[in-house]
Formats: sequence, C-alpha cells, structure tokens
Amino acid sequence: MNRVTWDSVLVGDGHQPLRDVVAAELRRLILDGTLQPGERLVEDRLAQLLGVSRNPIREAMRVLEAEGFLDVVSRRGAFVATLSARQADDLFDVRLALEPLGARLAASAGEHVTGALDRARAILDLVQESGPDQDLDTLSNLHTELHSLIFQMTQNTYLIAIAIPMVKRGQWLLRQSAPLQTPSAWSQHHGLIAAIEARDPDLAEAAARHHVLSVRSGLRPKLEDSA
Repeated sequence: MNRVTWDSVLVGDGHQPLRDVVAAELRRLILDGTLQPGERLVEDRLAQLLGVSRNPIREAMRVLEAEGFLDVVSRRGAFVATLSARQADDLFDVRLALEPLGARLAASAGEHVTGALDRARAILDLVQESGPDQDLDTLSNLHTELHSLIFQMTQNTYLIAIAIPMVKRGQWLLRQSAPLQTPSAWSQHHGLIAAIEARDPDLAEAAARHHVLSVRSGLRPKLEDSA
C-alpha cells in the first residue's frame, strides 16, 4: 500500500487526537477494501503507512476491535474481521431492538435535540441535492452520522455506548451491499426525522422499525448469494 495522507499531510502531522484520527483512517481503509477481510495487520507497517508511532496504532486497533472491525487472536495478532451472512443477520437483530428504542427516546427528548435535528436535516438535504455525485466514502460517513445523531439525541449514555459501535459496524455492511448513491436508500430517513421533530414517540419508533426491516429485507438476498 502507498503511504496514506490525511488532508494532504501525514496523519501524525495533524492536531486531532491521534487515536481517533488513526482509527478513522484504518476504518476507512477497511470499508473501502484496501484492508481486506482476513488480512493480518502489522503495527510497524501501519505506523509507517500513516506516519505515526506504534502507540496510536495500538490504541486505534483496540477501538476497532471493540467496534467489530478487527479480530485479535492470541499469539497471532490482529486481523481484519469478516462479516458473514449469519453475522449480518445477527447485526440486524440488534438493530431491530435498539433503533426503534433510540427513535422513541429521541422523539421524547425535548428542546435540546434542536441542533442535532438541524444537522440531520442538513445531511438529508445534501444527499437529496447531490447524492449521486457524492463519493461512496462521503455517503457512508453521512449515513453513519445520521443514525448516530438519533442515538445522541436520546442523551442515554448506556444506549449511546452500545449503539454507536453497532452503527459503525453496520456502515461496513451497507458500504458493501447497499446502493447508498440512490435516493431510495435515503427516502425512509425523512419520515423518521420528521417523526422525531414532531415529538411523536410512537410514530418515530414505528418508522425506525419499518426502516430496519426494509433494509434487512433488501439486503438478505445479496447476503445469501455471497454466503
């Protein structure tokens, strides 16, 4: 692999916390297929690639392990995880439990969600205006941000701690299997955000459940074909 840069400079030259920056870059390399499922990650090689020391690499790898992007095997090292059809189905079982709950709590949260709602609407407007022209990296990041915002609106620290890694793991699946560059992939989000904005917990919960079931139904044939 070629030496990776971050905003035209080496990652190590930036001003963000290195662990977070390195984790984001490694996550991107996994999502776009540069780092392949089953590939062994070598700390020295990644440190050279990203222009950082081994410590932030090690810390970032712990983050990605917790999110499910890496499998760490005793005495063998860290490997890019694989996502089987069974694991994808398990992920949707968890989404079906957490996303309707997150939507209900977000709709019940009151005035403090205004800023997050503004950002959610801005994401949907951006995708509606220029979705087909956006690169897949940008769209998958926007999709992850949108779903993360809903959980953040709940202000439930336990739910957020559980759900955000799930959202990031789901990004991997959607990146591989879902047509994020088509308007239909985003259409149901409008109703979900509108229900939260209307402070209608029942409608928000129903919209979130319908969305998860719809995405699961659309992806299942692709997952079975790849099994």
